[in-house]
Amino acid sequence: MAAAAWTDRGRRAVTLLKTATGSRSSHTGLRSQYDALVIGGGHNGLVAAAYLQKGGLRTAVLERRHVLGGAAVSEEIVPGFHFSRCSYLLSLLRPHIYEDLELKKHGLKVYMRDPHAFTPMLEEGVGGAPPRSLTLGSDLAMNQQEIEKFSQKDAKAYPEFLAHLEKLAAAVHPLLDAPPVDIPGVTAGSFRKRLAAAHTLKNCIPFIYYFYEIITAPIMKILTRWFESEPLRATLATDGVIGAMTSPSNPGSGYVLLHHVMGELEKEKGAWGYVEGGMGGVSQAMARAARSYGVDIFTEKEVEQVLIGPDGAAKGVVLKDGTEIHSRVVLSNATPHVTFKKLTPQASLPPEFIKAVDQIDYTSPVTKINVAVDKLPNFLASPTPDDKPGPHHQCSIHLNCENVELYSLPEKKPMLEMTIPSVLDPTLAPPGCHVVSLFTQFTPYHIEGREWTDEDREAYADNVFDWVEQYAPGFKKSVVGRDILAPPDLERIFGLTGGNIFHGSMSLDQLYLARPLPSLSDYRSPITGLYLCGSGSHPGGGVMGSPGWNAALTALADLKRQ
Repeated sequence: MAAAAWTDRGRRAVTLLKTATGSRSSHTGLRSQYDALVIGGGHNGLVAAAYLQKGGLRTAVLERRHVLGGAAVSEEIVPGFHFSRCSYLLSLLRPHIYEDLELKKHGLKVYMRDPHAFTPMLEEGVGGAPPRSLTLGSDLAMNQQEIEKFSQKDAKAYPEFLAHLEKLAAAVHPLLDAPPVDIPGVTAGSFRKRLAAAHTLKNCIPFIYYFYEIITAPIMKILTRWFESEPLRATLATDGVIGAMTSPSNPGSGYVLLHHVMGELEKEKGAWGYVEGGMGGVSQAMARAARSYGVDIFTEKEVEQVLIGPDGAAKGVVLKDGTEIHSRVVLSNATPHVTFKKLTPQASLPPEFIKAVDQIDYTSPVTKINVAVDKLPNFLASPTPDDKPGPHHQCSIHLNCENVELYSLPEKKPMLEMTIPSVLDPTLAPPGCHVVSLFTQFTPYHIEGREWTDEDREAYADNVFDWVEQYAPGFKKSVVGRDILAPPDLERIFGLTGGNIFHGSMSLDQLYLARPLPSLSDYRSPITGLYLCGSGSHPGGGVMGSPGWNAALTALADLKRQ
């Protein structure tokens, strides 16, 4: 209900501005003047552009790379194999954006995964039987049967645990679809502002204790209270630390777990899926929607600097080739670091603000390895004949996740999440072949104080493949190509500062009212007319669209007031 109310509010703002400015049509050439410019053609930038244009603002998107999508991109790295090169799963995309932009009409097709999680064991099977494994999906009875292999007590507790998380996720949903509550407005604002804040927070209040615990406590503390079996705790803990340079024993490691159960696909709560053609399919559908409203979208247009007028307000951008493009507002889909340390003239920002931007944490543990194989991996724990996929092949396959000791041995025993989207999507690889995504951690940005070398990348990938081989013998022999992206590569290619996939750590000090900084949590920067619209702003990372949606409505509301 709260999301719908916010959507109505956004549509009212759109309608009012359309009345004032008139509808705009698309133009194929780059103009020298727009109402709004969006720096970066990632998914949040495309969402922001679509809503700005729907609001009557002539809008252009300027993307640095040759391909749209930012981290949600598909690329043919090995001939004939199409990879979701960075992000690789869809779930968090807000339903009202999905429906409002008619993404299905614009070509978005999703293959739903069920089951969704598979954790094979490295052990000797009893009496010649295969090693045990844990498979989880939407079928609660099946989940309980799987968990019973390890603990009957845990099997009984699991439904209640899921219901608990679902209640928390439902309470969080309204917070995703609006800017963080205006605290000064609550304490000293008008009755209308106080009422708006109360409306946003009302669903959270009944669960405030549990919500506070899950975002502050170590995830292992919470999981140990619910469960006793190590494989189940380790599998769930993996979701809690994915993409984060933290351990399940560290305070605040629980929130990302919640982040991974509060998604929705095709009206199915908590579902995850593969996008046909790779994650670039999401971005391309968004781009088609934006263009249908009249947005001009350009690739290979790298922004050098934000233009600041004599009045201290943003007036447009300068491209790397020196071209100036003027606008009334500028929205940046880049990270806060890139936006305020590289694109914004430092003299136009307060020194204390620059100092605060320098303190934002971008630590990343992730090395992404994209692999082309000529044979489907066959797991000892769940063997399948004749290279035919089993249900477990469509899952997120958790390797080295039988127990939580792996978190103390990250270099020798990396945490691995494998996905094989080509088992559901035949467009990704030649017949009989597959694309494999390995989302691995924990790897540093620097190795013992020095830069990564090609030898370091190859050695790390070899170690990862050695571990995969133990679970699925023959894997190494099947590899026909690989793309190794360490944290510096993720930064260089995709503009992800520090290689952080969330545009900044999703830690307690960088969430909600403090994302990315308390002074930036409402998407407005110290420079009038310059806004953040990427994952570095609330509500954070994941292919969600909310930062772009919220930032666009904030900019529209500001222009309406002006």
